[in-house]
Formats: sequence, C-alpha cells, structure tokens
Amino acid sequence: MSETPRRTVHRPALIVLAVVLAVAALALGWWQMERFSSASGTAQNLGYAMQWPLFGAFALFAYFRFVRLEQEAGAEDAAGGESADRATGSAGTVGETGSTAAGTEAARADSSVQPGRRRSAAVREPREIPAGFLPQRPQAPRDTDPVLAEYNSYLARLNAGDQAGSEARDPERSAG
Repeated sequence: MSETPRRTVHRPALIVLAVVLAVAALALGWWQMERFSSASGTAQNLGYAMQWPLFGAFALFAYFRFVRLEQEAGAEDAAGGESADRATGSAGTVGETGSTAAGTEAARADSSVQPGRRRSAAVREPREIPAGFLPQRPQAPRDTDPVLAEYNSYLARLNAGDQAGSEARDPERSAG
C-alpha cells in the first residue's frame, strides 16, 4: 500500500505573526538603544536594548520548532501508526500477544522508535507516582498540656455564653 507524501502546510497567519513579533521586538530594541544614547539614558535601557532582539529571535525559533514538531508528528503518524495498531490490535482490541497491556509493552520495545524522538500518543500510558517519592505532609504537633486544655475550654464556655446572651438581648440582630 503506497501512501502519498505528506505535504508541508504553511500557515500564512502564523508566519505573519512570527515576522511581526520579530520586527516589533527589533524596533523596540532600537528604541531602547536610542533611549540609552540620549542624555537621560540609563543602564536599564541598555539592558532592554539587548533583551528585545532575543525576544524576536525566540518568536522565530518558536515558529520553526512548531513546524518541525508538526512534521515529525505527521511522519510518525504515517510510519508508526500501522506498527502500533499491529502490536496492540486495531482500535484497542486484543492483539497477537494476548492482551492490550502486553501489546503496548511490545510497541514500546519496538526498535523503529529512535532515541530522542517522541513516541505516538497511542502508545503512551499514564504513570503512577511511586509510594514514598513525595515528601510527607508536616503534621501539627499534639500538645497535651493540661493548663492549655483548661484555658481553651474556658474560652469555649465564654464564647458559648456570649452567643446565647447576644441572641436573647437582640432578636432582630440574629434574624439577619
């Protein structure tokens, strides 16, 4: 079965956005350099003048990285989609290995996936955090001081008396 080669999709709006961001960042860098060169310029303006071109370069880097990841995902879907379906069976049914979990393990061990490249989303499964990996939450110390317990009960009795006394004195106040 021969497949047609995947055509690269150029998104004009995304290209325009990346170029506009890069040009705007360069313009802001130029403006900050002009501010630094003026009589009221400070080292902060020089720092901004050096930062803005980096922001513009990042916008271009992000665009090219997005395009490359999209192409890699398309290539993986075209090449790896069939092998993952054969290992696990089609659409999650039991495959040749006897279970979907075993089939998933077989797909993970597939040597067609190169190191450093992402695997397709169909093969990935959530992983559990091992017990004891996360630190324990701190526990509040239990204070068994009898004097403190007596004082807290005294405060509770005063509060209960104030609550009952205020309702008896002003019924409209407690009605809301």
